[in-house]
Amino acid sequence: MLQVAFIRENKEIVLEGLAKRNLANAEELVSKTIAADEERRSIQTELDSVLAESNKLSKDIGQLFKTGKREEAEVLKQKTVELKETSKVLGEKLQDKANELQELLYLIPNIPNKIVPGGNSEEDNVTIFEEGTVPTLHEGALPHWELAKKYDIIDFELGNKITGAGFPVYKGKGAKLQRALINYFLDKNTEAGYNEVQVPHLVNEASGIATGQLPDKEGQMYHDAQDDLYLIPTGEVPVTNIYRDVIVKESEFPICNTAYTPCFRREAGSYGAHVRGLNRLHQFDKVEIVRIEHPTKSYEALDGMVEHVKGILQELKMPYRILRLCGGDIGFTSALTYDFEMFSTAQDRWLEISSVSNFENFQANRLKLRFKNAEGKSELAHTLNGSSLALPRVLAGLLENCQTPEGIKIPDVLIPYCGFNIIN
Repeated sequence: MLQVAFIRENKEIVLEGLAKRNLANAEELVSKTIAADEERRSIQTELDSVLAESNKLSKDIGQLFKTGKREEAEVLKQKTVELKETSKVLGEKLQDKANELQELLYLIPNIPNKIVPGGNSEEDNVTIFEEGTVPTLHEGALPHWELAKKYDIIDFELGNKITGAGFPVYKGKGAKLQRALINYFLDKNTEAGYNEVQVPHLVNEASGIATGQLPDKEGQMYHDAQDDLYLIPTGEVPVTNIYRDVIVKESEFPICNTAYTPCFRREAGSYGAHVRGLNRLHQFDKVEIVRIEHPTKSYEALDGMVEHVKGILQELKMPYRILRLCGGDIGFTSALTYDFEMFSTAQDRWLEISSVSNFENFQANRLKLRFKNAEGKSELAHTLNGSSLALPRVLAGLLENCQTPEGIKIPDVLIPYCGFNIIN
């Protein structure tokens, strides 16, 4: 969430940034926010004046009683009763206006970094790096959903029977390979200095608001109405919320965590061949990395996270590319996002497997996540997160790119984790 003082003092910068996002009602939204803030501050000033007058009269009443001027004191007492009623009305007006301002602030996305390219959709994202050789597959090579059926390693129909579309069942070597990838990703992250945590898979509304999933993506989240809890759409939500309402020490930076979680997304309206098999699921596994950083170090940290994910893909020997997302495709809370895509030879297209983002202080403002700087003043921290990695499309690309007439050959780095070198 943007700070209202920043919006008020930098209106043109905010509008310029929101224009890069193609936010149609940006000017109206920003103007309403500034107006609501001005009204809130005006009511606060009036309330402060009333409370100050009431406090002064209370002292005067005491003095009058001491000097025997009872009648004058009684007159002032009546005045304080009126002032108390006025302050109550003003307090209610102030709370209503503060709530209105908060709701408006929830609707304003983060301001993109200066290097975020303009654009309307994923077609306008910019490729900044590409590595790896796209394999030449044998005649009769199959997409991963056909390979899953051929080798009986993932059962989409069984998952559909148990739950519904988008909830596959992993079997035999498919389940072992899935577990191997999770353990491999976690090991790579902990070796890089990330602290492994296990977190709840359901969160309350406050947690969803704090990281920006609510109210922006409410329709995409599974919600248990009885307990008012949400199934997590990503491990970012519970891991980042560890630091909600926390003041950290400057000496604690960087704070680095990693977690494996299942993720749950309704993905309403997602149909067609491009979401077939593992390409788009309602439940999937992901290993996440989350960093809490000093504001002066967050972009250096973002570059380090990008290099970390690159290192994993280099070890897997998968062809991949890195995109800098444009203003029209960047997430609501992000200031700068890099997407990693793996090339699927059997599908002849790129599959998104990771996003690495810097939110600057946007989430921290909602989280009330601060640190004490060298002068002892409270300052908002910066938050970052990345997929390291999301499993479904990594697994899809791995199955398709590593297939041979003899079977699916396992990348060397994963063999110690899964205990076999081929699926056949």
